[in-house]
Amino acid sequence: MTTTTGGTPPRLRLPFDLAGLDASPLRTERLVLRPIRPQDADDIHAYQRLPEVVVHLPWPLRDREAGGEHTELRAKQRTLTADGEAVALAVVLPGEPGLGGRGDERVIGDLTLILTSAAHAQVAVGWVLHPDFQGRGYAREAATALLDLATGLGAHRIAATVDAANEPSLALCARLGMRREATFRQDRHGDTGWRDTVIYALTREEWLAGRSAPAR
Repeated sequence: MTTTTGGTPPRLRLPFDLAGLDASPLRTERLVLRPIRPQDADDIHAYQRLPEVVVHLPWPLRDREAGGEHTELRAKQRTLTADGEAVALAVVLPGEPGLGGRGDERVIGDLTLILTSAAHAQVAVGWVLHPDFQGRGYAREAATALLDLATGLGAHRIAATVDAANEPSLALCARLGMRREATFRQDRHGDTGWRDTVIYALTREEWLAGRSAPAR
Protein backbone atom coordinates (compact mmCIF):
# COMPACT_ATOMS: atom_id res chain seq x y z
CA MET A 1 0.00 0.00 0.00
CA THR A 2 1.27 3.46 -0.88
CA THR A 3 0.62 6.41 1.41
CA THR A 4 1.68 10.03 1.42
CA THR A 5 2.06 12.32 4.41
CA GLY A 6 2.38 16.03 4.95
CA GLY A 7 1.91 18.75 2.39
CA THR A 8 -1.08 20.93 1.66
CA PRO A 9 -4.42 19.11 1.43
CA PRO A 10 -5.89 19.08 -2.09
CA ARG A 11 -8.52 21.71 -2.78
CA LEU A 12 -11.31 21.69 -5.31
CA ARG A 13 -12.21 24.94 -7.01
CA LEU A 14 -15.70 25.34 -5.59
CA PRO A 15 -18.37 26.34 -6.12
CA PHE A 16 -18.42 25.09 -9.68
CA ASP A 17 -21.21 26.50 -11.84
CA LEU A 18 -22.23 25.39 -15.33
CA ALA A 19 -22.98 28.97 -16.39
CA GLY A 20 -19.63 29.30 -18.10
CA LEU A 21 -20.34 26.26 -20.25
CA ASP A 22 -23.58 27.78 -21.54
CA ALA A 23 -21.67 30.49 -23.35
CA SER A 24 -18.50 28.49 -24.04
CA PRO A 25 -19.24 24.75 -24.15
CA LEU A 26 -16.49 22.16 -24.15
CA ARG A 27 -15.54 21.11 -27.67
CA THR A 28 -13.76 17.94 -28.70
CA GLU A 29 -12.77 16.84 -32.18
CA ARG A 30 -16.33 15.84 -33.08
CA LEU A 31 -18.56 16.70 -30.12
CA VAL A 32 -19.93 19.62 -28.14
CA LEU A 33 -20.44 19.19 -24.38
CA ARG A 34 -22.82 21.66 -22.78
CA PRO A 35 -25.30 21.76 -19.88
CA ILE A 36 -28.42 19.68 -20.36
CA ARG A 37 -31.52 21.70 -21.32
CA PRO A 38 -35.22 20.85 -20.87
CA GLN A 39 -35.65 20.87 -24.66
CA ASP A 40 -33.20 17.95 -24.90
CA ALA A 41 -35.90 15.66 -23.50
CA ASP A 42 -36.80 13.93 -26.79
CA ASP A 43 -33.19 13.09 -27.59
CA ILE A 44 -32.48 11.88 -24.05
CA HIS A 45 -35.66 9.83 -23.85
CA ALA A 46 -34.59 8.02 -27.02
CA TYR A 47 -32.00 6.13 -24.96
CA GLN A 48 -33.54 6.55 -21.51
CA ARG A 49 -36.44 4.33 -22.60
CA LEU A 50 -34.26 1.43 -23.81
CA PRO A 51 -34.12 -1.58 -21.45
CA GLU A 52 -30.64 -2.52 -22.70
CA VAL A 53 -29.38 0.89 -21.57
CA VAL A 54 -31.30 1.33 -18.33
CA VAL A 55 -30.35 -2.13 -17.05
CA HIS A 56 -26.85 -0.78 -16.42
CA LEU A 57 -27.99 2.46 -14.73
CA PRO A 58 -29.59 3.48 -11.44
CA TRP A 59 -32.61 4.66 -13.43
CA PRO A 60 -36.05 3.16 -13.96
CA LEU A 61 -37.55 2.88 -17.42
CA ARG A 62 -39.47 6.10 -18.05
CA ASP A 63 -42.25 7.06 -20.42
CA ARG A 64 -41.95 10.32 -22.35
CA GLU A 65 -43.66 12.42 -19.67
CA ALA A 66 -41.55 11.06 -16.82
CA GLY A 67 -38.44 11.32 -18.98
CA GLY A 68 -39.16 14.97 -19.66
CA GLU A 69 -39.58 15.67 -15.95
CA HIS A 70 -36.29 13.91 -15.19
CA THR A 71 -34.46 15.90 -17.86
CA GLU A 72 -35.93 19.15 -16.54
CA LEU A 73 -34.78 18.25 -13.02
CA ARG A 74 -31.24 17.50 -14.20
CA ALA A 75 -31.17 20.75 -16.18
CA LYS A 76 -31.78 22.64 -12.93
CA GLN A 77 -28.83 20.99 -11.17
CA ARG A 78 -26.15 23.44 -12.22
CA THR A 79 -23.72 23.86 -9.33
CA LEU A 80 -21.34 21.79 -7.22
CA THR A 81 -21.00 23.19 -3.72
CA ALA A 82 -21.60 20.29 -1.30
CA ASP A 83 -20.98 16.56 -1.18
CA GLY A 84 -23.56 14.56 -3.12
CA GLU A 85 -24.40 17.28 -5.63
CA ALA A 86 -24.16 16.47 -9.34
CA VAL A 87 -24.18 18.27 -12.67
CA ALA A 88 -24.87 16.84 -16.11
CA LEU A 89 -23.59 17.67 -19.57
CA ALA A 90 -25.27 16.79 -22.85
CA VAL A 91 -23.09 15.03 -25.43
CA VAL A 92 -24.07 16.81 -28.63
CA LEU A 93 -23.23 15.58 -32.15
CA PRO A 94 -23.32 18.55 -34.55
CA GLY A 95 -24.76 17.84 -37.98
CA GLU A 96 -27.01 15.02 -36.71
CA PRO A 97 -30.70 16.05 -36.81
CA GLY A 98 -32.26 16.21 -33.37
CA LEU A 99 -35.50 14.39 -32.63
CA GLY A 100 -38.74 16.33 -32.60
CA GLY A 101 -37.57 18.57 -35.45
CA ARG A 102 -34.86 20.24 -33.39
CA GLY A 103 -32.28 21.66 -35.77
CA ASP A 104 -29.06 20.04 -36.88
CA GLU A 105 -27.61 18.81 -33.60
CA ARG A 106 -28.57 15.79 -31.54
CA VAL A 107 -27.94 14.83 -27.95
CA ILE A 108 -26.52 11.31 -28.26
CA GLY A 109 -25.66 10.83 -24.60
CA ASP A 110 -24.82 12.60 -21.38
CA LEU A 111 -22.10 12.90 -18.76
CA THR A 112 -22.40 13.23 -14.99
CA LEU A 113 -19.95 14.79 -12.53
CA ILE A 114 -20.65 14.15 -8.83
CA LEU A 115 -18.95 15.82 -5.89
CA THR A 116 -18.27 12.93 -3.49
CA SER A 117 -15.90 14.61 -1.02
CA ALA A 118 -14.99 18.27 -1.07
CA ALA A 119 -12.70 17.78 1.93
CA HIS A 120 -10.64 15.19 0.07
CA ALA A 121 -11.04 16.58 -3.47
CA GLN A 122 -12.85 13.51 -4.76
CA VAL A 123 -15.42 13.26 -7.54
CA ALA A 124 -17.23 10.53 -9.43
CA VAL A 125 -17.98 10.47 -13.14
CA GLY A 126 -20.52 8.68 -15.29
CA TRP A 127 -21.61 8.50 -18.90
CA VAL A 128 -24.33 7.04 -21.08
CA LEU A 129 -24.51 6.92 -24.87
CA HIS A 130 -27.31 5.94 -27.23
CA PRO A 131 -26.52 2.45 -28.63
CA ASP A 132 -26.89 3.72 -32.20
CA PHE A 133 -23.81 5.89 -31.68
CA GLN A 134 -21.61 3.42 -29.84
CA GLY A 135 -18.53 1.86 -31.39
CA ARG A 136 -17.32 5.09 -33.00
CA GLY A 137 -15.12 6.46 -30.23
CA TYR A 138 -17.62 9.08 -29.08
CA ALA A 139 -17.77 7.76 -25.51
CA ARG A 140 -14.00 7.90 -25.09
CA GLU A 141 -13.88 11.37 -26.63
CA ALA A 142 -16.54 12.68 -24.26
CA ALA A 143 -15.20 10.89 -21.18
CA THR A 144 -11.70 12.24 -21.83
CA ALA A 145 -13.09 15.78 -21.83
CA LEU A 146 -14.99 15.03 -18.61
CA LEU A 147 -11.83 13.82 -16.86
CA ASP A 148 -9.99 16.90 -18.11
CA LEU A 149 -12.77 19.02 -16.61
CA ALA A 150 -12.58 17.16 -13.28
CA THR A 151 -8.83 17.51 -12.97
CA GLY A 152 -9.07 21.14 -14.05
CA LEU A 153 -11.32 21.70 -11.03
CA GLY A 154 -8.57 20.28 -8.84
CA ALA A 155 -9.98 16.79 -8.27
CA HIS A 156 -7.36 14.56 -6.62
CA ARG A 157 -9.22 11.29 -7.19
CA ILE A 158 -11.82 10.41 -9.82
CA ALA A 159 -13.95 7.28 -9.55
CA ALA A 160 -16.48 5.55 -11.79
CA THR A 161 -19.14 3.07 -10.68
CA VAL A 162 -19.94 0.57 -13.44
CA ASP A 163 -22.43 -2.27 -13.73
CA ALA A 164 -20.31 -5.44 -13.93
CA ALA A 165 -22.19 -6.59 -17.04
CA ASN A 166 -21.64 -3.32 -18.90
CA GLU A 167 -18.70 -4.49 -21.00
CA PRO A 168 -18.37 -1.32 -23.12
CA SER A 169 -18.07 0.89 -20.02
CA LEU A 170 -15.65 -1.51 -18.33
CA ALA A 171 -13.48 -1.40 -21.44
CA LEU A 172 -13.73 2.38 -21.61
CA CYS A 173 -12.54 2.76 -18.02
CA ALA A 174 -9.52 0.60 -18.83
CA ARG A 175 -8.74 2.60 -21.98
CA LEU A 176 -8.91 5.80 -19.95
CA GLY A 177 -6.21 4.43 -17.67
CA MET A 178 -8.48 3.87 -14.67
CA ARG A 179 -7.66 0.94 -12.40
CA ARG A 180 -10.20 -1.64 -11.32
CA GLU A 181 -10.25 -1.30 -7.53
CA ALA A 182 -13.22 -3.29 -6.27
CA THR A 183 -16.16 -5.49 -7.16
CA PHE A 184 -19.28 -5.40 -5.02
CA ARG A 185 -21.18 -8.66 -5.36
CA GLN A 186 -24.95 -8.46 -5.69
CA ASP A 187 -25.08 -4.96 -4.22
CA ARG A 188 -28.18 -3.84 -6.11
CA HIS A 189 -31.36 -5.46 -7.30
CA GLY A 190 -33.12 -4.65 -10.55
CA ASP A 191 -35.73 -6.07 -12.87
CA THR A 192 -33.29 -8.79 -13.95
CA GLY A 193 -32.28 -9.76 -10.39
CA TRP A 194 -29.16 -9.09 -8.36
CA ARG A 195 -26.32 -7.28 -10.09
CA ASP A 196 -22.65 -6.66 -9.32
CA THR A 197 -20.92 -3.27 -9.36
CA VAL A 198 -17.31 -2.52 -10.28
CA ILE A 199 -15.36 0.51 -9.03
CA TYR A 200 -12.70 2.09 -11.24
CA ALA A 201 -10.57 5.08 -10.23
CA LEU A 202 -7.44 7.08 -10.90
CA THR A 203 -5.65 10.05 -9.37
CA ARG A 204 -5.06 13.45 -10.88
CA GLU A 205 -1.36 12.70 -11.27
CA GLU A 206 -2.08 9.44 -13.08
CA TRP A 207 -4.48 11.14 -15.47
CA LEU A 208 -2.13 13.99 -16.27
CA ALA A 209 0.77 11.59 -16.78
CA GLY A 210 -1.32 9.55 -19.20
CA ARG A 211 -2.38 12.65 -21.10
CA SER A 212 1.23 13.75 -21.56
CA ALA A 213 2.49 10.31 -22.62
CA PRO A 214 3.17 9.79 -26.36
CA ALA A 215 0.17 8.43 -28.27
CA ARG A 216 0.36 4.77 -29.22
